[in-house]
Amino acid sequence: MVEKITATYRFDRLDQTLSQLNREDCIIMAGGTDVMVLHKSGRGVPLKLPKPLIFIDHLSELQRVYQNHKDLHIGACCTYSELLEHPLIPVPLKNAIKTIAAPAIRNRGTLGGNICNASPAGDTLPLLYVYNAKLLLRSVTGDRIVEISDFIQGPRRVQRNQNEILAEIILPSVLEEGAHVVFEKVGNRNADAIAKVGFAGYIRISDARIEDVRFAFGAVGPTMVRSIDIEKKLVGKTIPLANVDIAQVVAAFEKIIRPIDDQRSTATYRKTVALNLLRYFLSKKQYQEN
Repeated sequence: MVEKITATYRFDRLDQTLSQLNREDCIIMAGGTDVMVLHKSGRGVPLKLPKPLIFIDHLSELQRVYQNHKDLHIGACCTYSELLEHPLIPVPLKNAIKTIAAPAIRNRGTLGGNICNASPAGDTLPLLYVYNAKLLLRSVTGDRIVEISDFIQGPRRVQRNQNEILAEIILPSVLEEGAHVVFEKVGNRNADAIAKVGFAGYIRISDARIEDVRFAFGAVGPTMVRSIDIEKKLVGKTIPLANVDIAQVVAAFEKIIRPIDDQRSTATYRKTVALNLLRYFLSKKQYQEN
């Protein structure tokens, strides 16, 4: 049940939707798997929303997946299930999607919604950070592109203006050859569980030397934990890495990973697991391309 909603809107076109958002502050509804939970009341109590509701899940302009040179563009309203079936979606991202909830949620939940919900435990977010994802935001005044690390500012806090919609997620150079990417999620179950720790690692090697390397951790801070300064320490190093190099990087991340205790896990467990995942990734003798 829903009551006391000022209005609901479901326009046929994106430009109509953007015009309404320019006139009125609305709650944007895509799959609804986060919105409904965020605004739920007690059992049997009708849902109360503080603003008008505007639906966007049906807009074809937000459902495209296409390649532009080596960049991959993903419509914000593509559902997880649709992305699992799409041939352009990288295998590591599909592996992350498979850990998200149950099929019923994957049939409704969207990649854009996972980003805009901005949960520290968002399943896809560590991967999007190591992919250097950019977000295309659209309004009646035009488009702007923002780095995902700038867009997500804290739990449920994002850099989106009232009149904007997240239209596309852009993964730069994700379709070029030579990178090895891993994703690990630690939870009570393989899927249908909120992550205790999420980890993504990216490495590109040429002639046994590291050309690029990236790491991101989820559920161990208010946003994804990533440090370009720490990553730079490994550029130019030879694979397999020396123990002293591994220890240096692990020690550096130990200082900036600051998890909390909650009902799902303890801070000590989260930090230990996160550093172990990093150490295991760095200790590999060879990396197979995805």
